[in-house]
Amino acid sequence: MPNLRWGIKTAPMHTTYDAMLQVWQEADANPTFEHAWLFDHFNPIQGDLDGPCYEGWTTLSALAAETERLRLGLMVAGNTYRHPAVHAHMAATVDVISGGRLDFGVGAGWNEYEHQSMGIPLYAPGERIRRLGEACALTRLLWTQDLANYDGRYYQLREARLNPKPIQKPYPPIVIGGSGEQLTLRVVAEHANIWNFTSNDVEMFRHKQNVLREHCAAVGRNPDEIEHSVQVRVDYNDLPATAAALQPLVDAGATHIILGLVYPYPDGIVGRLVEDVVARVE
Repeated sequence: MPNLRWGIKTAPMHTTYDAMLQVWQEADANPTFEHAWLFDHFNPIQGDLDGPCYEGWTTLSALAAETERLRLGLMVAGNTYRHPAVHAHMAATVDVISGGRLDFGVGAGWNEYEHQSMGIPLYAPGERIRRLGEACALTRLLWTQDLANYDGRYYQLREARLNPKPIQKPYPPIVIGGSGEQLTLRVVAEHANIWNFTSNDVEMFRHKQNVLREHCAAVGRNPDEIEHSVQVRVDYNDLPATAAALQPLVDAGATHIILGLVYPYPDGIVGRLVEDVVARVE
């Protein structure tokens, strides 16, 4: 049986902070769950666009201070929303606040409305992914060097400082979401500790895994160093169906499992997930 690592995700849209906090603290108290996630958007990405949506990093910082055990992160932060050096400072701060529990989730960015409405450039897909690769490289420098210098195509650092450093050494695990075969999975091979795949299509998952292994071979990386992560939305009315959707992905090699919860969260949902989802997946 594979060593599965179970987590929850409360997308911070159409919800309340108090409701998310209650679920996170229940998961924090239940040893079955090892990690918990938010997303990184400024408006709801499903349902009413005018509904509430909490900013990811500030909410994550608050939840980090209110939990003790869970690993935590954003699944995943958009690289285009912040300069990556600023992003690295924010992430290091959350790692300190949490006592070294951050998983640094990052992706290339994609939401057209958010970029257009706030005047944030949304570069062509190839440029976005190349920027993501540079962002990962310079972030690792800032986290590990007293003075970081970086001369990239898109980003530059000149004796840049980041203090305090993350608690985790050499740095927090890097989680990259995305499945583009030519560029994104190459960035995953170069930089990721965890790769997140968002579809439930198991044949596509297997195909992308093979592509990732090819990229790992090209960059000289052991593919076994990269954990494979999947997300599945929980059906509160049919929890065994959620388990059934997960089983083929686990059979294909997923070990980092995220159960997506939608508000309103049913009372006792964390315990029910243990009994009716986790216990059914082998």
